[in-house]
Amino acid sequence: MTAGGDRSIEGIAGEKAAAQFLRRKGMKVLRRNWKGRFGEIDLIVRDGDALVFVEVKARSSERWGAPEDAVTPAKQIHLTRAAAEFVARYRVRDRLLRFDVVSVLLTDDGPVIRHFADAFPPRYAGKKG
Repeated sequence: MTAGGDRSIEGIAGEKAAAQFLRRKGMKVLRRNWKGRFGEIDLIVRDGDALVFVEVKARSSERWGAPEDAVTPAKQIHLTRAAAEFVARYRVRDRLLRFDVVSVLLTDDGPVIRHFADAFPPRYAGKKG
């Protein structure tokens, strides 16, 4: 992977492909790139009665591993905190909450997409100094 600008282009392309993919699966995209105090949530979608917080990881090759491998426990904690902020801010009640990961491998033949529904449970960590 080269300069950070290329990663941004990959990220934008990956999020667009992921949103289209999830729509084709019958999900409704509610928010893209929601930003809170604890970080950004790539996509927030509704899947039936569930509110789904989606982390999208895109890469142009698997040279350094599959895109989904980048959703580390630390990243999961940040996503959990951001999701908790979203739920509190918008007073979300009586909804099943879920964390999904969408892996996008950008190839010359088009994106190869893998969707990991309910990829991880909410993860918490104590406050840091």
